[in-house]
Amino acid sequence: METPSSQESIITLDPEQPFWDRFHMVAPLVVIGTMDEEGNPNLAPKHMATPMSWRDYFGFVCTPRHKTLRNAKHTGVFTVSYPRPTQVVITSLAASPREDVPDGPAIKSGLDQLPTRPAEIVEGVFLEDAYLFLECEVDQIVDGLGENSLIIGKVAAVHAHEDILCLSDQDMETTRREQPLLAYIPPDRYATINETHAFPFPSGFSK
Repeated sequence: METPSSQESIITLDPEQPFWDRFHMVAPLVVIGTMDEEGNPNLAPKHMATPMSWRDYFGFVCTPRHKTLRNAKHTGVFTVSYPRPTQVVITSLAASPREDVPDGPAIKSGLDQLPTRPAEIVEGVFLEDAYLFLECEVDQIVDGLGENSLIIGKVAAVHAHEDILCLSDQDMETTRREQPLLAYIPPDRYATINETHAFPFPSGFSK
């Protein structure tokens, strides 16, 4: 039986139809923190999130349907928490649907179960026991990405647990085994990263 060539096995998908859920890829998983107009904290997991340069900028994609975007536009700040693999359940709780409260704002039913700690520079909270924390001031918002927007923040403060810092390649391997990273596999899976390998950059390469 002949094996089809790699070219013959390629399928072209319609970009006008939803396609990101048709295959798996690796994405980060962070928890974005904002404050609503009443001063209540809001936490929401996001996987379309990444550093926006080699310097101090961070961005994430959100929809106007979510309070996260509206809060960031209103307050001009947001926080970023990078959860550990042991925090998958509480990270999921941050995505709980909102419940209407009589004579009050809608709140997330699982938010009061989330352990948090306050940010130091901007108004907001972090997910407690995460391993990396960013405090960001909104720099620009790019609307019109379909129904979504890109929120770019300038990092005003960075906090990291000492146990995730690495000083050498050998130290990095030890750190990953002892302190694995959490990755999201859209649309609905996650992975624990506890092993890495040096990338074979060509001689003379520089970022």
